[in-house]
Amino acid sequence: MSVKSLFDLTGRKALITGGSKGIGKAIARAFAECGADVCITARHEEELQAAAKEIAQGLSGRIEYRVCDMGDRAAVDAMSIDVLQSLQGIDILVNNAGTNKPEILTETTDDVWDEVLELNFTACMRLARHVVPGMKEKNWGRIIHLSSVMALASNPGRGLYSGTKAALIGMARAHALELGPYGITVNCICPGPIATDLPMSLLNDEQKQRFAERTAVKRWGETMDMVGPALLLGSDAGAYITGTTILADGGLICRTFD
Repeated sequence: MSVKSLFDLTGRKALITGGSKGIGKAIARAFAECGADVCITARHEEELQAAAKEIAQGLSGRIEYRVCDMGDRAAVDAMSIDVLQSLQGIDILVNNAGTNKPEILTETTDDVWDEVLELNFTACMRLARHVVPGMKEKNWGRIIHLSSVMALASNPGRGLYSGTKAALIGMARAHALELGPYGITVNCICPGPIATDLPMSLLNDEQKQRFAERTAVKRWGETMDMVGPALLLGSDAGAYITGTTILADGGLICRTFD
């Protein structure tokens, strides 16, 4: 097998949640460029339409989208069944959709707790549960959870976010052991500071600069910086990588102290 063929996704079917922008859209485009049929999901149809059109530009593969609130269990189940039928299976699942609602412990409300837990963790399990039977039949599958550097280090007010992202890592390890005999790998990617809408809306200029300065490369990451890890884990190139976490943080947490 040639090196180039290791990354060839021709004939593969990929589902990427949160695919209308940011990291999800970048990964969807990369998978499509490598030959996969791709379906992206998000909550807003106009954003999905625009993203699907952009992803499909210059490509001949199949690009679909589904409007879905990943915090709605019934919607997640219905979307999963629909996409499995439409694409005739899902070979690669990228659980990218997520949210962050900072609250300190004593001010954490049950409603926010339930919302973030559902979207960041439970929905990932439910989607994986839907797609795994088909992957087992093919004896090939890739499940990638987008965790976060905040799963490994945190800040005040981020207990809920860090907790859900750390939970993905633990879940991936267990599922890797369960599914490895069927040719299915399960891994996490932990992005560091990536210049997407979510952190840009939460942080002030001083905080943004502080994050950049703490990285080894002295900059925020771009969405394209996540494409390499995703292609590795989503293709035959990563066939012997499972139950692990790729930390793509620009060297943010390799520093011990200043």
